[in-house]
Amino acid sequence: MELISQVLVLEPTSQVLGKQPIVPFAILLVIILVIPIMFERLRLPELVGLIFSGLVLGPSGWNLFQSDSLMINLLSDIGLIYLLFVAGLEVDLEKFRRQKSRAFGFASLTFIVPLIMGTLVGLILGYGWNTSILIGSLFTSYTLLAYPIISRLGVVNNEAVTVTIGAKIFTDIGAVLILGVCVGITHAGAFSFAKLLTLSGWLIIYSVAVVTGFDWAGKEFFKRSGDDEGNKFLFVLLSVFLAAVGAQLIGVEKIVGAFLAGLAVNEAVGEGPVKEKVVFIGSVLFIPIFFVDLGLLIDLPAFVNNLDTLKLTLLIIVGLIASKLIAALLTKLVYRYRWQETLTIWSLSLPQVGTTLAATLVGYRAGLLPLEVLHSVIALMVVTSTLGPLITSRIAVGLNSLPEEDPAPPLLDQNAPETDSAFTIVVPVYNPHTELHLIEMAALLARQSQGKIIPLAIATAAAQMDAPQLEASLQRSEQLLTKATTHSRVLGVVAEPMLRIDDAFAQGISRAARERKANLIVMGWGKRTGLRARLFGNVIDGVLWASHCPVAVTRLVESPKKIQRILVPVENLTAPILQPVQFAQMLAEANQSHITVLNVCDRRTSSSKIAWRRSHLSLMVSNLALANAPEIQIIAHENVAQAILQAARLYDLVVLPFIRNRTSPGGLAISDVTTQLARQLTCSIVMLGEPQRTQTTNLVMSNPVTSITSAV
Repeated sequence: MELISQVLVLEPTSQVLGKQPIVPFAILLVIILVIPIMFERLRLPELVGLIFSGLVLGPSGWNLFQSDSLMINLLSDIGLIYLLFVAGLEVDLEKFRRQKSRAFGFASLTFIVPLIMGTLVGLILGYGWNTSILIGSLFTSYTLLAYPIISRLGVVNNEAVTVTIGAKIFTDIGAVLILGVCVGITHAGAFSFAKLLTLSGWLIIYSVAVVTGFDWAGKEFFKRSGDDEGNKFLFVLLSVFLAAVGAQLIGVEKIVGAFLAGLAVNEAVGEGPVKEKVVFIGSVLFIPIFFVDLGLLIDLPAFVNNLDTLKLTLLIIVGLIASKLIAALLTKLVYRYRWQETLTIWSLSLPQVGTTLAATLVGYRAGLLPLEVLHSVIALMVVTSTLGPLITSRIAVGLNSLPEEDPAPPLLDQNAPETDSAFTIVVPVYNPHTELHLIEMAALLARQSQGKIIPLAIATAAAQMDAPQLEASLQRSEQLLTKATTHSRVLGVVAEPMLRIDDAFAQGISRAARERKANLIVMGWGKRTGLRARLFGNVIDGVLWASHCPVAVTRLVESPKKIQRILVPVENLTAPILQPVQFAQMLAEANQSHITVLNVCDRRTSSSKIAWRRSHLSLMVSNLALANAPEIQIIAHENVAQAILQAARLYDLVVLPFIRNRTSPGGLAISDVTTQLARQLTCSIVMLGEPQRTQTTNLVMSNPVTSITSAV
C-alpha cells in the first residue's frame, strides 16, 4: 500500500486527470460557473474569460487539460454544433421581412467588402486562394452584442438598426456556405471547377431539402404534439444532429447542417418554453466547453514571441474594422442615412464572435488555417467584442425611432373607450409582511382608474391532488387571500380574489393575468443574489418575461398613501419613457403628489442642447394630456447613476423604466444605471416593465448561464 501511495504521489497530475474523466469534467463545471462571474465583475466579456481559462489550464499554462482529450473534444463538438444551431434559431425573421430590401442591400455590402478585404489579406500573407477566401469569409458575419444597448436606448425600431439586424441572416448564411465549400474542396483533394460545381450542387440540394423539409416536419410535429414539451424538445435536438450528419454525408462541414437546421425550425419553435429549454441546455454546458477548448489550442509563447503572428493579428484587426467601416459608408451613400445612423451600423456590425470563431476552429481542424490565424482571430474577437458595444453606447444615444412607426400605446389610458371589463390589476400575494403595501398601491391605482384588483395566490401543484403538501399550500393561500380581500374592502375598491393551482409561480401569475385580461400586475420585490436565482432566474424574471401586460415591481419602504414626491428618471428621450411618467401621474393624482421628470446629460453638453432636451421632453410629456404637468429637470453630470441618487434624496418614490430584453432562461437584461440605482436607493422604488413586443436576435452576457448565448 505504501508503494502504491508513493507511485500515485510521483505520478504527474495531468496523467491522473487523464485517467479519471470525472475530475476534468468537474473542473469544467467550476470554470463555467465561476469564471464568467469574475469577468463580469471586471466588466470584461465573459467569453474572453472562458477562453483565458482554457489557456491557463492547457498546454501553455498548468497543463491540466490536453487539446486531444476525447471527452473534451466530444463535448466541444456538441457545443460547436449547438452554437451554429442557435445562431440559425435566433435569427429574427420578422425584422428581416420588415426591411428585407434594404437589409439585403446592406448585407451585400457588409459581406462583399469584408470578403474582398480578408481575401486580399490572405493573399498578401502568401496563403493560397482557398485559405485566403476562407479568411475573407471570417470577416463577413457579425454578432449583435450591442442589441441590449440599443434596446435600452429605445432605438430598436430605427430603420438603420432594423436593417443591420435583418442583414445578419444573409451574412451568416453566406459565411457558413463559403466555409462548407472551402472545407469540402480541401477534403476532395486537388481543386477543380468540376469538383466545385459538384459540391455546390449537392450543397444547394441539401440546403433546400433541410430548410423546407425540416420546416414542414417541425410545424406538423408541433401541431400534433399538443403540450408535450418533452417530445418537442427531442424533435428539435434530433433535427440538429440529423442535419449535421447529412452535411457530413455530402462532404460538407457539420456546422453548416446545424445552422440550416436552426433556420428550418425557427418558425416552428417560435418563442416559448421549448426554445428556452433548447437554448438553455447548450448555453449552460456545451457552448462554454467549446470556448474553453478553444483556449486549449492557444500556444501563448508562439503568439507572443512570433513577430509575424503579431503583424498578422494587426493586419486582420485593421482590415476587419476598415472593411466594415467602408461597407457602412457605402450604405450611407445608397440609402442616405445620417452620420449617426452610419456609425451605429458600423459599430453593430463590428463584433466577431459566434460564427467567426466556429468557422475559424473548423478551418483550423481541417488544415486550411494555420495556428497563427487562429490566434489572430481570437485576438480579433477580444478587440471587436469590446470596441463595438462601446462605440454603440456612445453613438446610438441620439437616434430616433422610425417616424412611420406607431408609438407604443399608453400604459394606463383612462380616456380610452370603455371595454367589456373594468381596468384590472392583478396583485400576487405571498409574503404577509409586504402584502398590505402592495394592496394599498393597487387600490390607489384602481380607484383612480375606476377599476378593480384581483389578489392572486398560487398553490404549487403536486402529483396527487390530495397530497398533504398541496393541502397545506391551499390553506396558506386562502388565508393570504382572505387578508388581502379585507384590506381591499377597507380601502374602498372592488376585490375579486383568485386561487390558482399551478406548477410554477411565474407561469401561474402570467397565465392568470392573461385569463382575467389584466391591465397591470403589481408585484413585490424579489432577491436576485441567490445561486438559484442567478442560474434559473426568479419569479419576477419569469413574470416580466412572459406577461402580456405591464408589470410594476415595487419595493415600498412605507405606505403608498404617504408618497408625496415622485421622481421619474429617463435615460433617453424616446417613447418608452411615457409609460413610467403616466404610471407616476396616476399615483400622484390619487395622493395629490408632485412629479419630477429627470434627464441626465453629459457634463460637456452645451446650454443650447440642454434647452433643446428640456423643450423636447416637455413636448413628449405634454402629449400625454396629463391633468397636472410634471416638472422637467435636466442635470449635467458625468455619472448618470450618481446624479439620480443625489436627486432622489428629496423624493419618496423613484419610478424606473425596465426594458424587458431576455438574456436567456436565466434572467433579463437590466441597464447598469438601473442596477446601481436599485442597489443604492433608500426610498421606495417601482420598476415598470413593458410588455414584450420584440425579440432579440442576440443575447447579452449577464451571468454564468447567459454568457454564452450572446455569442450566437
